[in-house]
Amino acid sequence: MSSTIESAEHKTLRTAVAALGQRYGREYLARVAREGGHPDELWADAAKLGYLGVNLPEEYGGGGGGIAELSIVLEELGAAGCPLLMMVVSPAICGTVIARFGTDEQKRTWLPGLADGSRTMAFGITEPDAGSNSHRITTTARRDGDDWILTGRKVFISGVDIADATLIVGRAEDARTGRLKPCLFIVPRDTPGFGRSVIDMELQAAEKQFELTLDEVRLPSSALVGDEDAGLLQLFAGLNPERIMTAAFAIGMGRYALARAVDYAKTRQVWKEPIGAHQAVAHPLAQAHIELELARLMTQKAAALYDAGDDMGAGEAANMAKYAAGEACVRAVDQSVHTLGGNGLTREYGLGSLITASRVARIAPVSREMILNFVSHQTLGLPKSY
Repeated sequence: MSSTIESAEHKTLRTAVAALGQRYGREYLARVAREGGHPDELWADAAKLGYLGVNLPEEYGGGGGGIAELSIVLEELGAAGCPLLMMVVSPAICGTVIARFGTDEQKRTWLPGLADGSRTMAFGITEPDAGSNSHRITTTARRDGDDWILTGRKVFISGVDIADATLIVGRAEDARTGRLKPCLFIVPRDTPGFGRSVIDMELQAAEKQFELTLDEVRLPSSALVGDEDAGLLQLFAGLNPERIMTAAFAIGMGRYALARAVDYAKTRQVWKEPIGAHQAVAHPLAQAHIELELARLMTQKAAALYDAGDDMGAGEAANMAKYAAGEACVRAVDQSVHTLGGNGLTREYGLGSLITASRVARIAPVSREMILNFVSHQTLGLPKSY
C-alpha cells in the first residue's frame, strides 16, 4: 500500500498507543522532570505492550516492523504530551545499527533487551569542537593487540546515566591510506576511563544531557560494531532513523500544543462568540494543522523508503521530513501559546515550556541550515561553499 495512505494496522497501532499516552499525559512527564526522575513506568508499560521494540527483528523479541511503526509510537505518545526521547536513541539508532550490522553475539547480547525495554543504549557522535562537521570528529580508536583504545570527548549525549552502554562514533586509521575513517563501538557504562558530567540545560526534560570523556578506554575487539571499513555506511544507517524519529517527535509535540489551543479557542469567550470564531485566531491554527499534516506525509515517505532498504532515497526524505516537522512544530507551538495569551505562559496550561522544547527539533540532531546545505548540494546539485 502507498505510504501516503495509512494501513489498517498502522491506524490500529496509533489508536492503541494514543490510549496508553492518555493514561500518562503531560502532567506525568512534567512531574518526573521536576523531580529529576525518569519516565520508568511509561517506558515499562510501552515495553510490555511491545511498542519499544516494534522495529526490531522478531527472532530477538522485537515486533518485526520498521521505523514506520516506531515513529507512529513516538508521535502518538508526543501527541498525548508524554514523548519518550530515548526511543529515538535506543531502539531507533542503536537497535537498528546492531540489527543491521552487528555480529551474532552483539545481536544476542543487546537486541532482546532493547526490544523489551530492559536495556537501553545511548548514542555518542557530537563533539565540542566538531559541531555539525562530523568530519572533524577527533575521538580516535587505535589498535593495541586485539583491543581497541578510545580517546576523546562527546557532548549533548542523551540518557547516558540510564543507558547500559553508549554506541560511540570514533575514527580509526585506515591501514592502506593512513586516513581516519568512522567506526562504531559499544562502550558499557562502567568501563574504566569512560567519564560523564551532566550539562545544565535550560530545557527541563526527564532525559539529561551529558558531556563524555574517553580517557584511554580499553575495549575488546568484540566492541566494534560490524566492519571497520564500512563505518560510514553503518553510521548513516543509524542517522536516517534518527532524523525520521525526530520528525515524529516534533509532529507529536506540535499536535499536542495545537489540540490544547483548539480546545481553548472553542470555549474562551471575551465577546459574543468564542475566540475560535475569529479568523485571526482560527486561520493560523488551521495553517499549523496543515503544516503538521504535510510534515507527517514526508515522514511517512522517509520511513517507507528506509524500511524498503533505499538508504539513499531515505537520506533525502529523512532530512526533508525532519526540516518540515521542526518548522511545523515551532510554528504550531508559537501559535498555540499566542492563542492562549497570558494563559499560554502559565504552568497550569503547560505550553510555555514547549517554546524551548520545540526548538530542539530545529537544532538536533542536525540543524535546519545543514539540511538546507544537504538539499542544495545533493538534491539540486549546487556547488559547496565548504
